[in-house]
Amino acid sequence: MSSQNTAHFERPEIRLPSGRILLNGELVQPRGAERTIDAIDPATGATIMSFAACSAEDVDRAVNAAHACFESRAWQAMRPLDRGRLLENLALLVERHREELAALESLDSGKLLAVTNAIDLQFTIDGLRYFAGWASKINGEYVTHNPLVPEDAVYRAYTQRRPIGVVGGITPWNFPIGQAIQKIAPAIAFGCTVVLKPSEESSLTTLRLGELIVEAGFPAGAVNIVTGYGAEAGAALVDHPRVRKIAFTGSTATGQRILAASAATMKRVTLELGGKSPTIILADADLDRAIPGAAAAIFSNSGQICTAGSRLLVEDAVYDRVMDGVAGIAEALRLGSPFDPATQIGPLISPRQRDRVSQIVAAGVQEGAEVVAGGRVEETAGWFYRPTLLANVDPDMVVMREEIFGPVVCATRITDRSQIVPMANDTPFGLAASVWTRNLDHAHLLAERIDAGTVWLNTHNVLDLAMPFGGGKLSGLGREFGSEAVHAFTEPKAVCMRLEGNYEFG
Repeated sequence: MSSQNTAHFERPEIRLPSGRILLNGELVQPRGAERTIDAIDPATGATIMSFAACSAEDVDRAVNAAHACFESRAWQAMRPLDRGRLLENLALLVERHREELAALESLDSGKLLAVTNAIDLQFTIDGLRYFAGWASKINGEYVTHNPLVPEDAVYRAYTQRRPIGVVGGITPWNFPIGQAIQKIAPAIAFGCTVVLKPSEESSLTTLRLGELIVEAGFPAGAVNIVTGYGAEAGAALVDHPRVRKIAFTGSTATGQRILAASAATMKRVTLELGGKSPTIILADADLDRAIPGAAAAIFSNSGQICTAGSRLLVEDAVYDRVMDGVAGIAEALRLGSPFDPATQIGPLISPRQRDRVSQIVAAGVQEGAEVVAGGRVEETAGWFYRPTLLANVDPDMVVMREEIFGPVVCATRITDRSQIVPMANDTPFGLAASVWTRNLDHAHLLAERIDAGTVWLNTHNVLDLAMPFGGGKLSGLGREFGSEAVHAFTEPKAVCMRLEGNYEFG
């Protein structure tokens, strides 16, 4: 049986941010500073500090600062290499404060310290440097011009990629600092300016990032950070007429509201939303890799990952062995403080999220799902839910249709290979999937037919900044990362010129 960690450990010294927002190059108290939000440690339920719940007026000031910077001669004339240097300056500062930021991220979100240090902070540093390199590599193209009405003249036509303008970035609570950079870095690299609103559930590393942005020497207004609730600060950002693009990562329901609201001002949107990703294990898979891989696909970060492998589809010949293996891992995982090196799975972000996970699992059990492992709240301080494996799950059950966003995986037996693709695609989401097999033909043929933005082969939840990331159906619109980010933050402009006197030179 898994158990809560009670071993003694030493928590690192943690530097808290000032709580001030970043507005027009300065760290200031918002005008609505008397309204605050408590940052809560998910592992203990203790209050860490309070920060401001910004008002629509604060958002308006931030957007106007970003707009003024974008329209300024200094920003328009800044060399792409120098925008890249700003990102590199910030990368160096994040690198210098890596351990401090990792500890703050763990305290605020409940993520394991080993994970925030090795993965989240590395992604943040790599993301800054990756997009710093892109800043000087934006190209248009020469177009062979054929006018609709032939005439005795010569034309020259070309295209440019132009920055969209002010970008409103809204980030989730599960990867706070990495997601902040995922919005800020490409926007700055491609010549946009930014107003960023982090989730009210985990804002502390983003506030600290704002302090480092000032230290890195970003021009006033290039990046602005406001904190607050989605219904007020987030809505004000989405509705603001000077915001030309919203880059959002979060729930499908919120993404749908953003898309509908954006129609009023015809904003561009990138929406990276939910998922219900299948982990498909064929009979010929290397089970010594596939079983721990399937467990990691769902239990990492307590299942609070949009690409979590929450549907486990297993061929009949190996079904029992896979179930025994995943259940054994689930039962053995040690719950506890993210700062304890022995902890393997941390808390959920909030009591509301823990209760939601519990309610969905209970609904699944009422519909006939069998609890093989876990299936209950850990009765202790903090917001822990035991890693859970459900069997005998019907495709129409709520646990198979809805994104749970917790450490819960639903297993289904595959009795005929013709079932694999229909079962994998039988979901309103289309974000990710993984296939586990030794047969390369099977791997690539399934990857071709599975309806997902990313298909992993013999691995899961591996991201690469050079690869496009996003999904279809209810998993969102557009792509982030790689060359696709150029299209996400810029728009093409066509330029056409009629040349005069073209025959004077013989």
